[in-house]
Amino acid sequence: MRLMRVVCTLVFFTAIEPLLFGQYKYPFQNPHLTTDQRIQNVLSLLTIQEKIDLLGKSMNIPRLGIYGSGKIDTIPGSNGQFEGLHGLAVGGPNRWGRRAPGAPGPFGGISTIPTTQFPQPVGLGETWDPALIQKAAAEEGYEARYIFQSYDRGGLIVRAPNADLARDPRWGRSEESYGEDPYLVGTMSVAFVKGLQGDNPRYWQTASLVKHFMANSNEDGRAGSSSNFDSRLLHEYYAVPFRMAIEQGGADAYMTAYNAVNGIPMAASPLLKSLTMKQWGFNGMIDTDRGALTFMVTKHKYYPDMADAAAGAIHAGINEFLNPYQEAVKEALQKKLITEADIDQNLQGVLRVMIRLGFLDPPALDHYTKIRAGEVPVPWTQERSKALALHVTQESIVLLKNSKHLLPLDMASLKSIAVVGPLANVVYLDGYSGTPPFAVTPLQGVQKKVGSRLDVRYSADDNAAVQLAKSSDAAIVVVGNRPMCHKRTDSLPCPDPTEGQEGIDRKELYLKPEQKKLIQNVYAANPRTIVVLVSSFPYTIDWTEQHIPSILHIANNSEEEGNALADVIFGDYDPAGRLDVTWPKSISQLPPMMDYNIRDGHTYMYFRGRPMFPFGYGLSYTRFAYSKLHTSSESLSAGKSMMVKVQVKNTGHRDGDEVVQMYVKHIGSKVARPALELEGFERISVPAGQIRTVNLPLTAKSLMYWDPSEKKWSLEKDKVKIMIGSSSNSIQLSKLVRVQ
Repeated sequence: MRLMRVVCTLVFFTAIEPLLFGQYKYPFQNPHLTTDQRIQNVLSLLTIQEKIDLLGKSMNIPRLGIYGSGKIDTIPGSNGQFEGLHGLAVGGPNRWGRRAPGAPGPFGGISTIPTTQFPQPVGLGETWDPALIQKAAAEEGYEARYIFQSYDRGGLIVRAPNADLARDPRWGRSEESYGEDPYLVGTMSVAFVKGLQGDNPRYWQTASLVKHFMANSNEDGRAGSSSNFDSRLLHEYYAVPFRMAIEQGGADAYMTAYNAVNGIPMAASPLLKSLTMKQWGFNGMIDTDRGALTFMVTKHKYYPDMADAAAGAIHAGINEFLNPYQEAVKEALQKKLITEADIDQNLQGVLRVMIRLGFLDPPALDHYTKIRAGEVPVPWTQERSKALALHVTQESIVLLKNSKHLLPLDMASLKSIAVVGPLANVVYLDGYSGTPPFAVTPLQGVQKKVGSRLDVRYSADDNAAVQLAKSSDAAIVVVGNRPMCHKRTDSLPCPDPTEGQEGIDRKELYLKPEQKKLIQNVYAANPRTIVVLVSSFPYTIDWTEQHIPSILHIANNSEEEGNALADVIFGDYDPAGRLDVTWPKSISQLPPMMDYNIRDGHTYMYFRGRPMFPFGYGLSYTRFAYSKLHTSSESLSAGKSMMVKVQVKNTGHRDGDEVVQMYVKHIGSKVARPALELEGFERISVPAGQIRTVNLPLTAKSLMYWDPSEKKWSLEKDKVKIMIGSSSNSIQLSKLVRVQ
């Protein structure tokens, strides 16, 4: 009977295959061939000009019916790619995708397309909730498919996540990072990659292009600067999130950084092959950043001319250029600096990604074919996407201080409230934002929350705002930064030294003087003052931290900013966000900006002195007690793992979330080790009075260090102190285990 079923199945598929797939004009269209067979067939059919075009001009090969960039080509350098750090960007302040021709229709041409917008990555990191971030990325990937297949706009390669580490709060693009810790950033990057690419074993929903490999955390001079550090920091710190995104997340595309590492520009670095390909098994698409090819000649002075630069990049493994490159590649071919076989070798990675996206398959096989207008509802208008944006934003909010238990506000005890400050009635978007379908400001969120039960007062004038605060029962002062830095291009100076963005590092960390003055005046008028800091990065808020009873932090950009804030302020949501970077008391606590040796005082692992707020910090409206720390073994040996268990009880009167964090410290190590290292965490919901057991795995592999002399990972026989707590400086329980 089983044999009969097998025979019938084979006969059935043989009979319907022509109906499903048609007669293949070219072998590469046959999905039953191996990936390598399909790739080799495509390469055998391409002209040299088509191969050069495929290196960056377009992923379309119309002669063969291949349209990886859409049937109407986007502008050079876009090449079927979207920006998508915290929501798809087909619009926004930098007008992403608006110059693409597109097809006719409601969103054809240069029109902006609204998309669901989440908090900036610094805020996504503050959720400490990879499962939720994976859902946000999945929504973004779904919207990318919908737009690409409905309006022939953009592409299915999404430039996200940013796996760079925010080692210094002065870095202008620290808003784009999930934090300063490699394990946290790597875990969140893995989640974002998985969300974008989906869970279908054969086809990706979109392709995640991780950026910027690697050690990219200075903006001033970035086009020609070098990030210098030893091989241990390379393997144990800077490369970790990228390795995790590739090995655990399944990413098969990444972008190289502008900077050099130890004197070699990343677009020509041997690390692309020796590390990512040979050690991590990467075999996909490697982009230069826009302009990086030129900068290797003009800024780094690494190559004498563009032909040599193009040849160097191709030999390193680059297979996608995001700036003019065609003439340089042709000249490199003419000078025999590269061969057509070199181009063929590199293009295999591009074609591999295209196959995973279904671009080489017959249309009838398209797993995602129904994600288009007319087949499914417009995604960014659905309650599902709005609820997801709200949930992510709620989880991202960090309660920094609540000394007098002013929060949450009791609506029944109030008659009026003042909501003031320069960010009270605006939701600022950043340079990588798209255009949200709506945006709720803090003022609007409070107004919606209280309805007619409270008199909500607002004025954009600071003097009037102080008077409103004086006559109100409570005051909310909303301050922070404007991510676009009041400018549009890298060539213009930033008028405020406390601001930063792409192309510009911050020169100061203090809160703007006029904002600090407003806080002081409002507090003098009304001691029931709450400060909401809406910011892309840390501030040294010394006076505010000392005097203001309640302080909240939230990142910019979320379409649900105001609603999420109101939910927390009035107690409908218990805040449980945790800081993903160290907030220093003073800029003087930081090493020089270009010191990439983090052992000199960068990040919580090596920070010197006492910070304003430590890594992993965040308060709650309820309280949690830790007990019964237990490990499944008393020792760890090579290739093994143990389970670390702890009980967490909500001892307060409110339901709430807790972020349980596991750090380790090596005792008696013969090599330099951090003061402590994050090795596990879990965000849990615990009802009031109840207990949850948290299980955190700890592997021997995670305790290894890179041995420079042997050029391999090594497990040291020492003792490790396992520490469980609610932040890096609030350790509740600890236990020693042996490594043998």
